[in-house]
Amino acid sequence: MRSLVQLPMDPLSELRDIHLPPPPPLWPPAPGWWLLALVSIAALVFAARLALSTWRRGRPRRAAVRAMARLRSRYQSGESTDVLTAELATLLRRAAMSRHPRAQVAGLTGRDWLEFLDDDSHQFTAGVGACLTTAPYDRGHTVDLDALFTLCETWVRRNA
Repeated sequence: MRSLVQLPMDPLSELRDIHLPPPPPLWPPAPGWWLLALVSIAALVFAARLALSTWRRGRPRRAAVRAMARLRSRYQSGESTDVLTAELATLLRRAAMSRHPRAQVAGLTGRDWLEFLDDDSHQFTAGVGACLTTAPYDRGHTVDLDALFTLCETWVRRNA
């Protein structure tokens, strides 16, 4: 005769519980995370260097704008237009030389200098800016300094 193995009535009761594996460790990270960290650090260093060089390139323009504001406040306090016009012409030349090659700007005088300052407006050759070449040497001239300051500030902000 055969021996009969007695089978339990409920076969599911013989199963063991499912054991979950331990959670993955936080350290050391997988190689992909190391790569992401290196790329992120490189991008941050690149962005910081780019921002710093942009800021440094704008330093002469910011200095010229501050000097222009000081000249305007001196004008509003009633200082002589002869002196202010001469200093404004000097400031424009310094701002141009800080941005453009010295050989290109330093030798320009008269109409050539005014044409260099003109962009599309022709306000230096035919407008209020034409006095910049003669005003420092012509005492007692009349100039619309408000318009001249506005024109020069616009040029410095765009070109210096």
